[in-house]
Amino acid sequence: MPTIIEKVIFLQNVDIFSEVPTEHLAHLAAITDEINFEKDDTVYQQNDPSDALYLVLDGSVRLHQDNQEITTAGSKEAFGTWALFDEAPRVVTATAIDDSRLLRIDRDDFIDLLADNVKITQGVLKAMANRLRGLMGRVISK
Repeated sequence: MPTIIEKVIFLQNVDIFSEVPTEHLAHLAAITDEINFEKDDTVYQQNDPSDALYLVLDGSVRLHQDNQEITTAGSKEAFGTWALFDEAPRVVTATAIDDSRLLRIDRDDFIDLLADNVKITQGVLKAMANRLRGLMGRVISK
């Protein structure tokens, strides 16, 4: 089980939290839970309720619809990000490609944390805006 300090160091390198000031990441680290999945275990199914974000500590997770692979989340990558902001059902299934250690951030805990911490809210919103700008740039350049 990683310590709070190890989780903070990890969170510093995750894109969605890259704009959150380091001194505030300890609050975020405190609401994470480590969970382990063996190879081929399902993290969540398509159409499951969206209730948490996942971060890959070790291993990798395949995001897919039936047999069509959408992407793979590897070390220091987040998936299921929209679950923190939207209650719509999951649009993909997430399956561990190999034995994987993940951090899970529950949406309700996250919303409670945002309500109490403006700096975290501002950092997450700024990172999301940067992510959307990057996506728009890729779409426009095609």
